[in-house]
Amino acid sequence: MKTTPVLEIADAIDHSPIGGLHLRIFVLCALCMIMDGFDVQALGYVAPALSREWGIPPSQLGPVFGAGNLGVLIGQLTFTVLADRIGRRPVLIAGTLLFAVATLATSRAADIVDLLVIRMVAGIGMGSIIPNATALVGEFSPLRVRIPWMTWLSIGFTAGAAIGGFVAAALIPVFGWRSVFYIGGAVPLLLAVAMVRWLPESLRWLVLHGRRSEYVRRWLKRLHPAVPIDDHTRFVIKEEIKKGQPVAHLFRDHRALPTVLLWVVNFMNLFNLFSLANWLPTVATRAGYSTSTAVLIGTTLQVGGTLSPFLLTHFILRTGFVPVLTVTFLIAALSVALIGYPGLSLVMLLAVVFVAGATIVGAQPSLNALAGTFYPTYLRSTGVGWALGIGRAGSIVGPVMAGQFLARAWTTTDIFLALAVPAVISAGAMLALRPLMRSLGASRTMRPHG
Repeated sequence: MKTTPVLEIADAIDHSPIGGLHLRIFVLCALCMIMDGFDVQALGYVAPALSREWGIPPSQLGPVFGAGNLGVLIGQLTFTVLADRIGRRPVLIAGTLLFAVATLATSRAADIVDLLVIRMVAGIGMGSIIPNATALVGEFSPLRVRIPWMTWLSIGFTAGAAIGGFVAAALIPVFGWRSVFYIGGAVPLLLAVAMVRWLPESLRWLVLHGRRSEYVRRWLKRLHPAVPIDDHTRFVIKEEIKKGQPVAHLFRDHRALPTVLLWVVNFMNLFNLFSLANWLPTVATRAGYSTSTAVLIGTTLQVGGTLSPFLLTHFILRTGFVPVLTVTFLIAALSVALIGYPGLSLVMLLAVVFVAGATIVGAQPSLNALAGTFYPTYLRSTGVGWALGIGRAGSIVGPVMAGQFLARAWTTTDIFLALAVPAVISAGAMLALRPLMRSLGASRTMRPHG
């Protein structure tokens, strides 16, 4: 009797040669991240011009920033659980379409109420992007490049935010603030169409759920042409899948405390990231800089965050996530405190803001990769999404609190001393993670090649 050939899908993907399909998946997901970062940050860049046109104080935009981040939180807590149930691809495409349409609608907002509602809807779509793009790239990446690719993918979000600054600085003086949202909506609309045509579903996820063997066979042959498969090959995966609510499984099998600590770090880091990203241009304008210079200061934050993950990844591959990120957050605390130091020249201010971006904005891709490697396939979107979702609560609280600091006429020095505290807490939470990772045997999250 003929034996049915069996193929372990994870082994096949882990040892596949890097080819055109790998790069296509990475590029499509990276473009999603770039436009997500562009759209999330766009309102921060247009805030000074918008407040002047509408004749409102900048502090009134605090709730709008918070509403957008609340939408992202809702999207991350709901769409990621849905993705672990129905697949990464449909959720990623639907989320991209939703935020594209809502971003185009932002350009037609007539008042604060319109802006608040539309940005919340856009945020819900944006909330699906980072967790599902990270999961999809991680599940298609060969083992030897998985951590770098997952980290570099998240750089797309930061790069999009930086690109948004340059686009805003060029467009607003000529075409007005609404033009930024025309670009931010049209590009992801085209991207969603491209993903319908060229983006496959996660093969690991399909095999884990026992679905669409012919689809798996066809795409695996394109991913790894040399793999020995035929029409009778049965695909398996060594990972388990557990029934029930995915969120509940984040707290089982000794994952509860690491999950909570990952949530704390994400909350504190996104508290800082969005406080700085949303209010740096406005604080700089209040300090006497021109609108163009203020936007440049805000853009410098994102440029630092775009460049530093390449260096952080190098050290993480040598030393591990925890020691590298602990030191990173300590440097972040010092640099944020120095932003408010009185008497800094513009050159020194830009240098300090660059370091703050490198350590706060730049640390987030590594945090996403840490969560993506810590959780198994059946929990990956939920694990990454809920870490970011809880973190997104920090992105809501942070800008609103920073707006209140401004409204209460806090000095620039006091504002940035206060914003240094979350970075110190992040460093402490990372230190607490170290023994927990070791006790779980999660060596790949400590020393990826160790």
